[in-house]
Amino acid sequence: MNKEEQKGLGVFERYLTIWVILCMLIGVLIGKYLPMIPQALGQFEYYQVSVPTAILIWLMIYPMMLKIDFTSIVSAAKKPKGLIVTCTVNWLIKPFTMYAISAFFLFIVFKGLIPNDLAKEYLAGAVLLGAAPCTAMVFVWSYLTKGDPAYTLVQVAINDLIILVLYAPIVALLLGIGNVVVPIGTLILSTVLFVVIPLTLGIVTRLFIIKSKGIHYFETIFLKKFDKVTIIGLLLTLVMIFSFQGERILSNPLHIVLIAVPLVLQTLLIFAIAYGWAKWWKLPHSIAAPAGMVGASNFFELSVAVAISLFGLQSGATLATVVGVLVEVPVMLFLVKVANGTKSWFSDVNQVIETNKS
Repeated sequence: MNKEEQKGLGVFERYLTIWVILCMLIGVLIGKYLPMIPQALGQFEYYQVSVPTAILIWLMIYPMMLKIDFTSIVSAAKKPKGLIVTCTVNWLIKPFTMYAISAFFLFIVFKGLIPNDLAKEYLAGAVLLGAAPCTAMVFVWSYLTKGDPAYTLVQVAINDLIILVLYAPIVALLLGIGNVVVPIGTLILSTVLFVVIPLTLGIVTRLFIIKSKGIHYFETIFLKKFDKVTIIGLLLTLVMIFSFQGERILSNPLHIVLIAVPLVLQTLLIFAIAYGWAKWWKLPHSIAAPAGMVGASNFFELSVAVAISLFGLQSGATLATVVGVLVEVPVMLFLVKVANGTKSWFSDVNQVIETNKS
């Protein structure tokens, strides 16, 4: 990010990583010392999906959905290269590299530090993460890299459909568990809560405001009212998630670090593959950045819910999925900086696109 871009950022955006870490710490401390708060909020669940968390995710996604119109979605679907990158990396590469990297570290590198039975549980949690590409938070990462919101939506929609078909078979294949039962209700409800509802609200709001106030008012005044809402929603979501897991994180500090190592390496590897492939295929930065983010990040809401359903709340698998949340946001913010810092790699492509538009 150059100096001019930094001047355009307020203190809030410029030090986002610090605010993220502080919110994670606040959440952990709330879970440790004020457990009655997450206990009360935990009562509002449906199909193992936290309703308060869903509301906060709406707060994150809604402002981005306001920018999407149907014509841009249709045009995005006509450009298949980015979708090919996303689908190939997410479903033919990512689950298997997650298994390989996690197994190598948990069973070989950290063999003397983690009991074998517990390592198997941690591996199960890692696989649950690796087989579930991001569908909600990716809208935030796309927003922070100035990604094409319509294209991001198409990528997410396709991933949602594929998850419904391939998630359980891939998990069963990698873990050798023949009786894996993925809660379809959780899958469908997550899709409705994190994509369908905010998209519908965004479209309805967009149409109403444009009809009553005009497109100029909508783009220059109304949208600016939501400039900080997405990031505020992200921070509050982190406080919520980590308040539920504070006790478990504090009671397993060494294992948290050991689990985090393969998860971080996996995230960096998948981003490099998708982002590098997009560069090689000469895709514009507004498509390349979200393509890398979709694969690198995980659908942690689903992963945690499935881990609890299959292995129990106190299992190592569930702890591993929580560690996935713990490391994902700081690592993804780092990758956002990488994507923004390498935008010049795509300058020729971006200039051609702008020329064609004019």
